This record gives sequence, C-alpha cells and structure tokens, in this order.
Amino acid sequence: MTVILLVAILGLSIYALICKDLLYGTIALSVVSVLTALLLYILHAPDVAITEAAVGAGVSTVIFVWVIRKTQRREET
Repeated sequence: MTVILLVAILGLSIYALICKDLLYGTIALSVVSVLTALLLYILHAPDVAITEAAVGAGVSTVIFVWVIRKTQRREET
C-alpha cells in the first residue's frame, strides 16, 4: 500500500511541475497533500497527518485558487 501511495505521490508531483495550467497544478498539489496525509496516517503519525491535511490540502489550496482567480488563466488571442 505504501509503495502505491509513494508512486502516486511521485507521479502527481511530476504532473504538477510540468502542467501548463495553474489550476490543474494546484489541484494536483492538493491531491499530493491528501495522499501524503494518508501515508502518514498509515505510518502511525495521525497528528502529523491531520496537520498535513488541514494545511497542505486545505488552507494552501484555498489560497492558491483564490490567487489564481485574481489572475488570467490563459492568454487572450
């Protein structure tokens, strides 16, 4: 189970780096945070998992999406 989670985290992290659309990259980072929280819970660190889920997937995603909404997502032709 941990190997599957680690491969998924690695794949989504690479996708977030090469993604051209900022919103899709932010969603990928949010999923990485959720998977990391799940991995930490499996490894018996529930307090760290809750913090990762709250800050990584919650607060920072909301801030990133809020900032992206204030900018233009694509170039107008």
